[in-house]
Amino acid sequence: MAKLTVVLGEYAHGRALLNGDVEVAGHAVEPVEVSPVIGAYRRMIRDLEFDVCELAPTSYLMALQAGVALTAIPVFLNRRFHHADVQCGASSGIRFPGDLAGKRIGVRAYTVTTGVWVRGILHDEYGVDLDTVKWVVDDEDHIEGRAPANVERVTDGRSLGALLRAGELDAALSGNAGTGRAGAPRAGWSAAEQPSGDEGPYPLFPDHEVLAADWYLRTGIYPLHSVIAIRRELVERDPGLPGALYAAFAESKRRQVEADPEWSALPRLGRQARGLGTDPIPYGLGANDRSVRALVRFSREQGLLDADFPAEPRQLFADGDYPDA
Repeated sequence: MAKLTVVLGEYAHGRALLNGDVEVAGHAVEPVEVSPVIGAYRRMIRDLEFDVCELAPTSYLMALQAGVALTAIPVFLNRRFHHADVQCGASSGIRFPGDLAGKRIGVRAYTVTTGVWVRGILHDEYGVDLDTVKWVVDDEDHIEGRAPANVERVTDGRSLGALLRAGELDAALSGNAGTGRAGAPRAGWSAAEQPSGDEGPYPLFPDHEVLAADWYLRTGIYPLHSVIAIRRELVERDPGLPGALYAAFAESKRRQVEADPEWSALPRLGRQARGLGTDPIPYGLGANDRSVRALVRFSREQGLLDADFPAEPRQLFADGDYPDA
């Protein structure tokens, strides 16, 4: 039986696959722990260090374009909306999305998938001219060379959160894409939560949940994260591997939903499921068609992918049978 080294973040719906309760036909899964899991993304893209590895979707698309010997299956272990992600500095004076023009906004790296979704929403929905914004980053991209001229790197070691509090940034993304951590992924990466209210940053969109639900209902776009990548060499040797791996992920998810239909183990996904009346993490090509196409379009428009990069989802994943699950 072939061994598969597998790196995933901590997902209740992936646990049965990692612990062997759900088998990948013809393969023995050997879990590899990397914390934070984002630290594994660069190792997979640059060194093909693992057999199967969770990746940021934008990083995966850029790796395809760069000719990295990877392929993937349409399993997206995490989904979230991004209207809540833009936090404005207490003295920035920003009140509306248009106020971001000409401002300095912090993001961990220009190519981070959350940043791609946020910029796409700001441009599509609110007409923000992204070229007028100075994007300030404190980490390198997994694949270098695609960041535009209006990107500035922090060189003095301060975090984006510290810069935002000092008034040297007008706004920044929150969480792992911005002020929720400091520097490159490593042990102890997460930073303390930033103060809110009069003494700290405030959200650009206070009614973000309403706006996110409206956007989803109008567009059908449900921002995807955490795609499952596979070393292409393994698929060339065993063309049945992608289908077997997809089936195992789908069964692992099915068991988790059966045991925890309200998603109490992952309350954010539970809230999204209730708010949208839909599966919070749909797998498959059909269920993710609009979201994949939107991510490709945003990535093209932001200069991360070439204009002729394919948007057809079937061209972006390994050959296989991927019924919606």
